[in-house]
Amino acid sequence: MGRRFSRSWVLLLAVLLFGARGAARAQQPPEDARGNWTIFSKNIDNNETVEKHVQIHQNGSQLSGRFEGPNQSGGIQGTVNGHHIEFSTKTRNVLTFRGQIDGNHMSGMYGIHGRHAEWRAVRN
Repeated sequence: MGRRFSRSWVLLLAVLLFGARGAARAQQPPEDARGNWTIFSKNIDNNETVEKHVQIHQNGSQLSGRFEGPNQSGGIQGTVNGHHIEFSTKTRNVLTFRGQIDGNHMSGMYGIHGRHAEWRAVRN
């Protein structure tokens, strides 16, 4: 009977420890994404670099703001979780940006109509 208790105790302890580590990671404070950003993205059709601008407002992990591109402009909505950022434009042709924030820099992939390309951004 002593062995059963020991195995159960070890299993319970392992579950509690691993569960606590996962919860700690999920509760990381969101990176500060607020501000005016200049985005340099690859054009999906010809691979040229295109400049866009986004103004991000942040309330906790929720993002809102304004997007200005060469062909369309509109609002944005999104989230930030730790260093990961994701936002979409509220425009005729929706652009979805996903990536990582590192201080005054961001980078990742964006998508439109099922196609994807790289982007990077610098906070002004």
